Amino acid sequence: MKRSNIWQRNLAANIGIGFLVILLLFYLLLIGLFLDPVLRDLFPDREPASVFNSILLYYFMFDLFIRYMMQGLPTFDIESFLHLPVKRSSVVHFMMFRSGLNLLNFLPMLVFVPFALTGLAAVYSSLQVFGWILSMIFLIFMNNFIATYLKRQLVSKAWITGLAGLALIVIAVLDGFGFIKLTNISGLIFDNLAKQPLLCLIPFVLMGLAYLLQYFFLLARMYPEEIIRRKTYDVSDIPRIKYLESMGLTGDLIMLEMKLWWRHKRTKSMIYLLPLFVLYGFFFYPMPQYKNQWGFLVFVGIFMSGGLMMNYLNYAFGYESNYFDGILTRKIDMSRYIRAKMTIGMLICTFCYFITIPYVFFGWHILFINTVTYLFNIGFLSFLLLFMATYNKMRMDLSKSSSFNYQGVSAMNWLVLLPAFLLPVIIFLPFSLLGMKYVGLSIIGLIGISGFLFRKYWIRQITGSFFARKYIMAEGFRGN
Repeated sequence: MKRSNIWQRNLAANIGIGFLVILLLFYLLLIGLFLDPVLRDLFPDREPASVFNSILLYYFMFDLFIRYMMQGLPTFDIESFLHLPVKRSSVVHFMMFRSGLNLLNFLPMLVFVPFALTGLAAVYSSLQVFGWILSMIFLIFMNNFIATYLKRQLVSKAWITGLAGLALIVIAVLDGFGFIKLTNISGLIFDNLAKQPLLCLIPFVLMGLAYLLQYFFLLARMYPEEIIRRKTYDVSDIPRIKYLESMGLTGDLIMLEMKLWWRHKRTKSMIYLLPLFVLYGFFFYPMPQYKNQWGFLVFVGIFMSGGLMMNYLNYAFGYESNYFDGILTRKIDMSRYIRAKMTIGMLICTFCYFITIPYVFFGWHILFINTVTYLFNIGFLSFLLLFMATYNKMRMDLSKSSSFNYQGVSAMNWLVLLPAFLLPVIIFLPFSLLGMKYVGLSIIGLIGISGFLFRKYWIRQITGSFFARKYIMAEGFRGN
């Protein structure tokens, strides 16, 4: 480790990340230790154990969502073992054991165990507390196996992952509108798990079923012909889109970019974030306290339609750092190359906007806000992000997942997002204070429309910046 150039170069960042991890562990432990008195103060008429059990179902649903978004899949070079006298089942068990060692499986115990020894011990016996802790452990690992199974199914049978996501959305919507009460259901389930220690066998069985589900899925794909088929499927089976073919070279460049997304872990992780951006409104629109906070709703609109576009355009050239030198040596019209990236960003933003149209159910002003923020995203923010991307010279390894991975990310990538979220709000607030909310929103939309009308000028500016900095970018992409 001491001889590693990468470790020495990133020593300060590694120390900082290590400090943050230790701080996170310390805070989680404090939450577990002091959660009992906090719940007593917040809910004086209820037992803290009952209150905590009533929110556990929310936690496990959120935990499954976070794992799906952020937890990396355990990888293993199985081809080198298939010719050896090692059972395929043993290799699969080893892979699944590695997934069980994920940090996300142990962090919750820093809260659950201390709370069980304080809050639950005041109500239940030692045996009941022990059974409850076992149930939590089994459910945590059940979520681990389900999340990794759904991520693997996204490639082979995406409809399974889609159905699981749709089920979570339907449950959240039904609970948000009061058709069901997850707090009551959660309290009933976990209170009974605490009262009857033998019921911990149910979470154990559920964990076992989740384990077997992923086990047989992986075991069926341990044959050489299956491995080769999967490797060739990723890129060659992506269907060509007639609309893109009609765009000539620009369309070909867009198709190549789509294949790049599907081929690498880090760009795939960006696609996985789509539900997070699009469904962001469900966290705020149903709540009455946000109904009249239009400035905050502008922020939400920017995030929903532009979040995924920001994630792409901010690193548009960094994604190609492995073969950026090859791009510079090819006879490519760089203005079309830039235009292709810009078109991709706008298509992503447009797609996200159309998905958010059903939010009109919460009010016509929501649709108006989302529309003007969409115009701002494609007419101003997209050009700004791609222009600033020409100043990025941090190498990015696409073979690694984006979860907890900050390689290729610099302070500039964060600072450039400030205009994205602050500028529309700053423009809107003076008009809102004067009682002219729709005028402020219209100005945000007009900025986007004017920027889109002058898109050829902005493309020329971005292309000029690219030519001025291409060798600096290439040097950074090689050596970082």
